[in-house]
Amino acid sequence: MVTIRTVQHPQRPSFVKWLAGLAISEETRAKLTSVSDTPEKLLVGQEMVEILHELNMDDETLQAALVFPYCETHVLNKTEIEDEFGIAIADLIEGVRQMEAIKTLHAKHQQDEQQVDNIRKMLIAMVADVRAVVIKMAERICTLQQVKEADEETRVLVARECSAIYAPLANRLGIGQLKWELEDLAFRYLHPKRYMEIARWLDEKRADRQDYIDEFVASLSHTLHEHNVAAQVFGRPKHIYSIYKKMQKKHLSFEQLFDIRSVRIIANTLQDCYAVLGEVHANYQHIPNEFDDYIATPKPNGYQSIHTVIKGPEGRTIEIQIRTQKMHDDAELGVAAHWKYKEDHSGKLSAAEERINWLRKILAWQEEVAESGDLVEEFRSQVFDDRVYVFTPTGDVIDLPVGSTPLDFAYYIHSNVGHRCIGAKADGRIVPFTYQLQSGDQVEILTGKQMNPSRDWMHPGLGYVHSSRARAKIHTYFKKLDKDQHLIAGKDIIERELNKLQLHLKDVGKAVEKFNMKSADDLIAAVGAGDIRVMSLVHYLQQLLRPEPEITAEEINAKAKPKRRKQNTNNTIEVEGVGHLMSQLANCCQPIAGEPILGYITQGRGVSVHKRDCDQLAHLLSMHPEREIDVNWASDLDMGFAAELRLKCYDRTGILKDITTVLGNDKIPVLGVNSSSDTAQNTCQIDLKIEVKDVNRLSQVVNKLNKIRSVLSVHKLA
Repeated sequence: MVTIRTVQHPQRPSFVKWLAGLAISEETRAKLTSVSDTPEKLLVGQEMVEILHELNMDDETLQAALVFPYCETHVLNKTEIEDEFGIAIADLIEGVRQMEAIKTLHAKHQQDEQQVDNIRKMLIAMVADVRAVVIKMAERICTLQQVKEADEETRVLVARECSAIYAPLANRLGIGQLKWELEDLAFRYLHPKRYMEIARWLDEKRADRQDYIDEFVASLSHTLHEHNVAAQVFGRPKHIYSIYKKMQKKHLSFEQLFDIRSVRIIANTLQDCYAVLGEVHANYQHIPNEFDDYIATPKPNGYQSIHTVIKGPEGRTIEIQIRTQKMHDDAELGVAAHWKYKEDHSGKLSAAEERINWLRKILAWQEEVAESGDLVEEFRSQVFDDRVYVFTPTGDVIDLPVGSTPLDFAYYIHSNVGHRCIGAKADGRIVPFTYQLQSGDQVEILTGKQMNPSRDWMHPGLGYVHSSRARAKIHTYFKKLDKDQHLIAGKDIIERELNKLQLHLKDVGKAVEKFNMKSADDLIAAVGAGDIRVMSLVHYLQQLLRPEPEITAEEINAKAKPKRRKQNTNNTIEVEGVGHLMSQLANCCQPIAGEPILGYITQGRGVSVHKRDCDQLAHLLSMHPEREIDVNWASDLDMGFAAELRLKCYDRTGILKDITTVLGNDKIPVLGVNSSSDTAQNTCQIDLKIEVKDVNRLSQVVNKLNKIRSVLSVHKLA
């Protein structure tokens, strides 16, 4: 059930009296009293303090929680907060503010670098100090309480965010107290009828169930005491959302549920847990299929407990959970119970190891949420799919592009570290230079005395470095070497590629003027230094010495006659969420079946469906993020969609013929062709307008076009 706290009561105590009831130091009590001239108005902050006080959070966290709404109301910046409340409080509040990036995930598009950077800062803040995460979840609980009297749209939007993002996060971090409250409050707004129905069932049986449990607890406590088993027996509170989930999962009625009557037993030691289990099973008949030992096999978030279901007096089923006090604290508090590891290392994990553990839990959370299809696909694509988060040996977080290697990491730290790198370790084990770093890896670079980078590190096909930053630093190093070395290296590189085409090194002289060089040696040295790409030179020589016949206009028309599919029809989109809403495809981005799409709730015209990266959608959501809604393509589509492709190619004879041949063989209707050449760069640009059934078909076409010789890139125009 939803917790009712003192500040929510109509006859709530005064601020001073309320503060006196908290188990905090006198120094902290004095600081909290001085927050505002009218502290009685800080009800949100008070409620957050009560939530966090139940989690046994430290004084700094309580101070930050109380003043956070005050700072937001008065729009205080970090410097002002530092001056008024101190650096520690300011840092915590800044971490909570960075968590706000979650709310705007869909209000910005992927090209908004500032927004992406804000989201990454949020992630790193979550790892650096988990207390900011806990404060934010407490603030979300307060928000859910505040929107009780708001309109249905507002309640649903807040509830969806909390159930899809914050409740799974609380679960992954093992904070059971916050998880259950977030789920129950969100469930009340998302499914009000089912919530009230289950709540009514619980209320109708409450008195009978409580009397029954009290008698069972007294009897079991007496039995354990007689057998000298040290343990305490309690009735367990019920959570409406967990009841609903179990009814849905097992297709049971309310009366068929085993855990409507629940008891929790807190034992002194691990051995006592199994002693309690033995006594319970010896005195009561247990149900074999309803037994789980999460002590021997903990859940992924670290949860430990023994679960069993027995038949109690009168044949009624009772669920029993058995755990130690530490297991209970971990289940209810999660990482909130361990944040002091950063200050106290005595017999505990190091600060670096603890931050790595937190990061891995957060990564597991994003996978869980993304797999559910809720709200955070943008989060997945912007923050996780294209980045990896690794640690230095001291526990500092390093943000790198996905695909990065130990060499990328080394050059990120410093150029000299990269130049002197002779080996690397990931999580204590030796890894090759081509090893792709994974989020959560702790990386150590082994260095030698001499700078000795290899030219092979710059080769894109060998996989030594991925980031442009590392490649640029290696390039700069070799550029500083003398020209003779560049010449030797260039000859080796060029000869290797020319031999594949049966061309000779002497032919390089014919490209001197093209690349604005004084001599062939200068051109070869420039290739060796990395100033000129070897493939640019090779393609120019190939075009110059081995021309191919150009395709005629008649051949183009014969190869690719447009075959029009039927136009888009209704019922292309399935709208998810609350109720049934009409939908329409947006004209600004014209999404194709299979592309990631997102809905925007318009005023009076139903749902407008855009591509997720649509600029117009980003603009709309920046003003009204609450109007976002998930949509999916219908499963029985049979229509054509126009798509525009832009090809970047080396300008060789026969390139257009090769392109139209591929399209003709695949029976792809061509609606239009436009091309232009850049003689200075020896490249051309070809714009194709084709018709495809869905994005999968488009992807197949793009892949085949990319395989054509001399094609540098193919991408779809928005």
